[in-house]
Amino acid sequence: MENPKPPSVVQQIARKALEDRKKHGRGGTEVGVARARDLANGKGMSESTLKRMKSFFARHSVDPKDDKSSAASIAWRLWGGTAGRRWALSQLNKIERKRGK
Repeated sequence: MENPKPPSVVQQIARKALEDRKKHGRGGTEVGVARARDLANGKGMSESTLKRMKSFFARHSVDPKDDKSSAASIAWRLWGGTAGRRWALSQLNKIERKRGK
């Protein structure tokens, strides 16, 4: 299976999060920044990366994200935000269906 490329909305969210991180000087880790760069550039995501995205979103789904300049909001959006979460989960579901599970 070819590595799926993130949709444009996920690319835009990651790109804006990188800008916000630079502007506000907070949010995310180096891993999150690397993920955002890959997403923003439309790089295809491997199954293992999609699983990492799923794990990130599961760990951080309860973090407050109301303030778009907060560290939690920026970190969430570095991984593609809620649209990135939906996309990653749908791609993993497709992979599982193709395997017949």
